[in-house]
Amino acid sequence: MIGPTAPRERRITRPDVILRGEEVGAGPTFLLLHAGGERRQVWRPVSEVLVDAGYRCLAFDQRGHGNSEGSARTLSACADDVAAMVHTEPPASVVVGASLGGLAAIAALADPAVRARVAGLVLVDVVPCLEPSRVRRFLASVGPLGAHTVLVEDILAQVPRLRQVTAELDLPLLLVHGDNGSALTGEDIDQLLHLAPHTTVRPIRGAGHLIARNQPVALAQAVIATTTAWR
Repeated sequence: MIGPTAPRERRITRPDVILRGEEVGAGPTFLLLHAGGERRQVWRPVSEVLVDAGYRCLAFDQRGHGNSEGSARTLSACADDVAAMVHTEPPASVVVGASLGGLAAIAALADPAVRARVAGLVLVDVVPCLEPSRVRRFLASVGPLGAHTVLVEDILAQVPRLRQVTAELDLPLLLVHGDNGSALTGEDIDQLLHLAPHTTVRPIRGAGHLIARNQPVALAQAVIATTTAWR
């Protein structure tokens, strides 16, 4: 018998791709969405803390990443995948999205049917108020864009829509951001708070942009501390 702390394989068949993932634990659910260029395994240290605290974690490789099929070329395709993930779960999941995962989650939550099944959204070092030239400079500083260039440009074209969706969200929001090598500035955070004044902001000391890698325990603790009251 597979115990509650042993990862269990998951699979979602979409019209054009198969998404592969895993779940672990038992209890209220966190849907964990990784950053571009990452894969679901990045969440395992975070999941360990969440599972020990009595939660269940679900993480998929996004399309074009890890063991999932296809290619990630548009934000809308990634958002539709997130919607499919949400609809496989019981109501009141908390969605945790890092970078690309957070933007895909915002886009998915434009659909009222998706919003109705989500208890809240955690953005991990990402905001919808993206400034294109600075985004391109930041991404170039951490490595070549390569195959992700098309997706990045599509996301930047969607910024007005992402801002509008965020401003209209009636869900609790948490922004967790790094303080060393973060992609965000104080102005970015202020703009998010202008769009969604009810957002809780938690900095993670010693973390960069990829907080799940840099400070997974602190990330999990911040998520638990804020989202317990959401369900």
